[in-house]
Amino acid sequence: MARKRFSKRKRDIIQSLIFFASTFGIIACIILYLWVYTEIDENLLAIEIQNSTAKELQNEINEYQSQIESLSRPDVIARKAREKLNMVFTEPETLRIFIDLPLTNAL
Repeated sequence: MARKRFSKRKRDIIQSLIFFASTFGIIACIILYLWVYTEIDENLLAIEIQNSTAKELQNEINEYQSQIESLSRPDVIARKAREKLNMVFTEPETLRIFIDLPLTNAL
């Protein structure tokens, strides 16, 4: 089989098309790369913001737990009841039970 030779004009057109296609492909790849890069960068920034927000919220939770623990102490509750609610403490009542000795011997 005889091989067909391309004319110089056809060869220049083919080379121009290859150059155009490769240039277009490279530009498309660069645009795609930049788009992916910016998306990743934005997502990383959003993750960092969420992490810092989570840390701040955890700090607030720890502060509230500390306040709850300090306010639930009996001496603090008693002081607040005395000062803010004007409550007074009564003397504890004692109960005395008298048992007959003959009854204890029967047990």
